[in-house]
Amino acid sequence: MTGTGVMLSGISQSEAFARIRLLRSPNVGPITYAQLLLRFGSAQAATDALPDMASRGGKPYRLAEAGQVEAEIDSVRKAGAGYLFHDSSEYPALLREIDGAPPILTFRGEVGLASRPCIAVVGARNASAAAIKLARDFAHALAAEGFAVASGLARGIDGAAHRGALAAKGQSREDGGGTIGVIASGIDIAYPPEHRDMQEEVAQAGLLIAERPPGTEPLARHFPSRNRIIAGLAAGTLVVEAAPKSGSLITARLAGEAGREVMAIPGSPLDQRSLGCNQLIRDGAVLVQSPEDVIELVSGFDGAPRSSFHEDPVPYFVDDELAAQDPADIAGLLTTAPIGVDELIRQSGESASSVQLALLELELSGQLVRHAGGRVSLGQD
Repeated sequence: MTGTGVMLSGISQSEAFARIRLLRSPNVGPITYAQLLLRFGSAQAATDALPDMASRGGKPYRLAEAGQVEAEIDSVRKAGAGYLFHDSSEYPALLREIDGAPPILTFRGEVGLASRPCIAVVGARNASAAAIKLARDFAHALAAEGFAVASGLARGIDGAAHRGALAAKGQSREDGGGTIGVIASGIDIAYPPEHRDMQEEVAQAGLLIAERPPGTEPLARHFPSRNRIIAGLAAGTLVVEAAPKSGSLITARLAGEAGREVMAIPGSPLDQRSLGCNQLIRDGAVLVQSPEDVIELVSGFDGAPRSSFHEDPVPYFVDDELAAQDPADIAGLLTTAPIGVDELIRQSGESASSVQLALLELELSGQLVRHAGGRVSLGQD
């Protein structure tokens, strides 16, 4: 199915509109969105209740303007794109499993590609010529074997992975293959500019995905969120070449936290661009030297990775009884120092759902900040 409109998945046009409006409203992220839908049963009911609920956190609240949502929907249509909601049958199953999965995506291209067996290929932007060739060759071989190759359309390894997978179109042994580009901007923004033609080719021949609204420029703070989608789509993430503290290692860490395979190609210890991969292997990622190694690891992936490069994440609680609870009194337990939600529940003596409801009200009023690992804190004034 090619994206040209809203994929409704059994919901009405008005509910689809309300979902977009809810997610675009201030202080509503993926976790908050999920909790609001659980508490109120629909986005329409949640948007009706949101101003009063947020005011209990101590500050006035204004929803995203209806005109803003109408303009966004119009921009999505003009871009030849569509919406994909979290409960759509077309929403990628592996992505749905990660904590904080994006509730709404915009896309162009063949959305069914995201439901096929997928491998992420990522690495350095200033990659060596040898690594560029490796990424292109690996991606070509993986796509030819029926895997979708996901990457971020960045310079270097990402671009090489997309080119290799695109070159394999029509050569797949199965009804599969292809490439998925995940971007940190709106669906109508090409970045980097020199990859404009490649991004369009990915949208035409594969699948292009964005979490941000149309018109959003690719700011630095958006890339970690983009990386979590790349990691979440794939049964395994392959890092071809990466320096320490690079975005590729963030993607690998997120893949490990999600319980997926983490793989790396080793390189010379004399090249800074190889140190990240070598460290990943030292920390438990699987060393791979050929596409066959990758295929062996991810074929029939059942959620039990062979790589030991992962740390069980502290989950965000979304309690099934949230709708029936009153908020807990936890204000005195919070400071600007992050603390785990599980610890708040333990210290308050309240139920998980009542603590989550209190956090939800504080978050909507802009007083709460969520951190990695299921931790929260008061915001800095």
